[in-house]
Amino acid sequence: FRGESQTHISCHLILLSRHLYLYSAFNNTACVKMLPKLPVPDLQHTLDAYLRSIKHLISEKQFQKTKAIVETFGKHGGVGERLQKLLLEKREKTENWVFNFWLEDMYLKNRLPLPVNSSPALVFPKQSFRDIKESLVFAARLILSVSQYKATLLVDVARGQKADTPLCMDQYKCLFSSYRRAGLKLDTLITADSTSDTGHIIVACKNQFFALNLMEGSCKLNEADVQAQLEWIYEQTLSVEQKQPAVGLLTTEGRTDWARARDQLLKDPVNRESVELMERCVCVVCLDDPTGLEPSDANRAALMLHGGGHEKNGANRWYDKPLQFVIGADGVCGVVCEHSPLEGIVLVQCTEHLLKNMCQSSGRSASELPQPRRLLWKCSPQIQCVLASAADHLHSLVRNLDMNVFTFTVYGKEFIKQQKMSPDTFIQLALQLAFYRCHRRLVFTYESASLRRFRQGRVDNIRSSTPEALAFVKAMTDGGTSAQDAEKMEKLRAAVDAQSKITVLAVTGMGTDNHLLGLREIAKEMKMETPDIFSDETYHISNHFILSTSQVPTTEEMFCCYGPVVPDGYGVCYDPRPAHVLFCVSSFKESKETCSGLFVKALDEGLQDMRILCTKHTDHRNTPK
Repeated sequence: FRGESQTHISCHLILLSRHLYLYSAFNNTACVKMLPKLPVPDLQHTLDAYLRSIKHLISEKQFQKTKAIVETFGKHGGVGERLQKLLLEKREKTENWVFNFWLEDMYLKNRLPLPVNSSPALVFPKQSFRDIKESLVFAARLILSVSQYKATLLVDVARGQKADTPLCMDQYKCLFSSYRRAGLKLDTLITADSTSDTGHIIVACKNQFFALNLMEGSCKLNEADVQAQLEWIYEQTLSVEQKQPAVGLLTTEGRTDWARARDQLLKDPVNRESVELMERCVCVVCLDDPTGLEPSDANRAALMLHGGGHEKNGANRWYDKPLQFVIGADGVCGVVCEHSPLEGIVLVQCTEHLLKNMCQSSGRSASELPQPRRLLWKCSPQIQCVLASAADHLHSLVRNLDMNVFTFTVYGKEFIKQQKMSPDTFIQLALQLAFYRCHRRLVFTYESASLRRFRQGRVDNIRSSTPEALAFVKAMTDGGTSAQDAEKMEKLRAAVDAQSKITVLAVTGMGTDNHLLGLREIAKEMKMETPDIFSDETYHISNHFILSTSQVPTTEEMFCCYGPVVPDGYGVCYDPRPAHVLFCVSSFKESKETCSGLFVKALDEGLQDMRILCTKHTDHRNTPK
């Protein structure tokens, strides 16, 4: 500090204390209490916002019916106020009043198979492996990077104009210590308490599973060690005599069917030991065979989501683990994420760190290592039938997925910022415009809003299909040309402002969806009769998200993808870069309502039309926020 003013010294000390605060926030077992609790929004504010979000998306008759129900629910001294009081009491007694409600509703109650329907994936840049040995070197370095990750983990912050806000790190603690166990009606998310970086990984190769220890005694493995182990595993899988059943297929089934099969498996102690090794592993590393498919972005995205079915690498998976790193001999690589313990941005942060820090390491001699342990399975005729059924179901899912990866190259987020608009908000409106041009209507839309500035924060929903968005897309599609361009621009800015406001409310804990969910679930907890607001048809329609969207930005050359959340819907993940925007659009071929290719075409045209409009009517009156 020599030569600096007292003011500068004070600033340095404040910054230092903040870093110490952040460090302790991650390392202290009581770190969660350093963040604020998630607030409970005002009841009337939520009810008003709910009515505003649905009015333009349903018939007038249906809206009037719902409005009457909502007003009755919110009456002074009525059921809404009673539930609100109980929710406020729950907030005082828990770290996060909505966490368990949300986790069960969003994931654990869902009975659909995890591949495509639930688990997102990150697709790595296409690798150029000359032979299988090079792919195993890549895998070995990735495994070593995983083993070193916990020791170098930093605390995330949300960047702000005045100060950075520390974010909840709980999701990072789940990366390598969680497991989603299938249940007959409700899955269970299990998270181990251990913070040790020791343990074992599971290596999947040719539908066989092996436990590979990351340490032997007090010594960590080095690159030569891990590579030797992987080569041994690969050679073992070439032996037909030692082949085990492709039990990984069971994890691709619907959750109830998998839970039943799991109960049958656990009756045999051999299977029980293998399942326990799967549940306790740090992660799964899948060494995939070449698929023979063209390595286009769309094909690589689809292969990450479902493995290509049982005839390719679909059985070379164990979907219940949060992280499955896929290393294909043909260079198709990525990571598949079981979504219940963590959000996409945490997956990205972790993966980018791993890839940036893949390097050689020193350590013990490979000659001293015991061989990895092959997981053994004893499958009854009943389990064999389930495996055959799972293979058929996965094949149907593979055929049904319509994946389109589209890079819009005309402009990126820098152009949008020049218009004094948020890139995320602008892109959301482009998605609304594309949908309207395809279907001549808007639908209830989901966009995830992070709540990690609060204790145990996950996400709430930004409902992007606002009344202002509808006015804008109608003007762009049904309006005139140059004579009405000024009006179109005015509607665009009004839609941007509306979207920005609901985004701020959502990320600051004032969103609508979590609050309504909490009121609904607290009524169940108290064994109350379901309030009419939650049995109303409108409530169910408003939670059927035909357009499910998420911004997942990356700094490396990779991209995120996922499937639709409803049979007649689209899954849209996007990454705004300075000079381009990358979109992953998915739908189901069986739906007569959707087509990924047509949606992408409309999206391309809409983004170009929005650029022309902005270029004609650049407005510098506002300053970027």
